[in-house]
Amino acid sequence: MPSYDDLVEDALHASLSGWDFSRLRDRTSGGSPSWRYAERASALLSAAPRLLDIDTGGGEVLASLAPLPRHTVALEAWPPNVPVAATRLRPLRAAVVGGTADAVPLSEAAFDLVLNRHGALNPAETARVLAPGGRLLTQQVGSRNDLELNVALGAPSPDPEAWTLAVAVDRLRDHGFDVVDAQEEMIPYVFHDIGAVVFHLRTVPWQIRDFDPERYGRPLRSLHERIRSAGAFTARNHRFLIEAVLPGS
Repeated sequence: MPSYDDLVEDALHASLSGWDFSRLRDRTSGGSPSWRYAERASALLSAAPRLLDIDTGGGEVLASLAPLPRHTVALEAWPPNVPVAATRLRPLRAAVVGGTADAVPLSEAAFDLVLNRHGALNPAETARVLAPGGRLLTQQVGSRNDLELNVALGAPSPDPEAWTLAVAVDRLRDHGFDVVDAQEEMIPYVFHDIGAVVFHLRTVPWQIRDFDPERYGRPLRSLHERIRSAGAFTARNHRFLIEAVLPGS
């Protein structure tokens, strides 16, 4: 196994462009829920001539669903990802727009389907841009996600009840949605080296908001030795899936 310093240095110099976790292949394992988001999304596309994908990242997941509806818009909140997504999605004739889920810069009732995989979920804005009878499919990262990392590094932990399936369902119903499917799982996610841990925490900065390898150097080195001794470190991914419909007028 490479040294601690080499693994961390490599993770710190890795590009965060797009939403690409391919460098973690064979360095992490598990983490997939029992449902298949892409298959669920693909099944809805045929009945949705107007599609909005919220927080598309670099457009990786949306591109995998091609062919896309004739009128497809991808929304991305992080400015460096906008040109990445535009380059990837341009051949699929999907427009990319910069903006956030809390203030979608698009017209009311403009879409028949909203997809949202691991993006911010604003029920009011989602309802506003959906036409009557429109549908939402979202896979969310819950607030119990990877708390084992926070504990191992002695970092502050978020409120584990802040964002759960029950909370999200209640908010969607408050904004007029009928929830037709709702599932929630805690899924083992295994890290096989400390560089994978550091790269992961860089890509999801909300997990440990003050994360810095120097600040957390001592517990990171302890976790490195723990991984070398045990062969792995297991956290648990908190995921939930909701499919909901905005009733027709």
